[in-house]
Amino acid sequence: MLRWRAPLAVLAGLAAYAVLAPLAWAYAATGGHRAGPGDVPRTPVALVLGAGIQDGRPTTLLARRLELAADLYRRGKVRVLLVSGDNRTHGYDEPTAMRDHLVALGVPERRIVRDFAGLDTWASCVRAKRVFGVERVTVVTQNFHLPRAVALCRAAGLDAWGVGDDSMAARPPATTFGYAREPLAMLKAVVTLAARPDPAVLGGPEPGVRQALDG
Repeated sequence: MLRWRAPLAVLAGLAAYAVLAPLAWAYAATGGHRAGPGDVPRTPVALVLGAGIQDGRPTTLLARRLELAADLYRRGKVRVLLVSGDNRTHGYDEPTAMRDHLVALGVPERRIVRDFAGLDTWASCVRAKRVFGVERVTVVTQNFHLPRAVALCRAAGLDAWGVGDDSMAARPPATTFGYAREPLAMLKAVVTLAARPDPAVLGGPEPGVRQALDG
């Protein structure tokens, strides 16, 4: 057993490096494109990524994303909010729940556009670019997700910045789990970055963002 200790340690080290290196790259590559709500540059659109609903209402993490997006709107940092989430099954309408929460926070409904096929981060980024015609965007999510989200959106061709919510005090277990899963999620993202697949649902151009910006 002793003679296998060194090779096993090397293999464990290589495995840890393979898992952690993509995440370290994401943090380094997006460091200049992540900022606080007061410091982030103005962009026309905020892309708010879904994080689940319960009984038709946003989860705590999603509500905090929406509150951060509303804050960006009030500061004049963005003009339109593109809410991107899951609507694959009857009765589960994440984008509409996101819109309703934003309206309750005082954001005008005409400034909110729903993307019903944001099934994952990559799909949300690609659809923002190819379906909704977005060029410059501020991505809104939790801090643990932000480096991956910004990296994927920039890979999708968006001039993307990111603003994150520090949700640790509000939801310690969910936030800790989020940080714990990010290395593997980023490893999967590397495969996506290499293959650059079309989203499961793409479709033709939609004018919602342009109309909201013109309105």
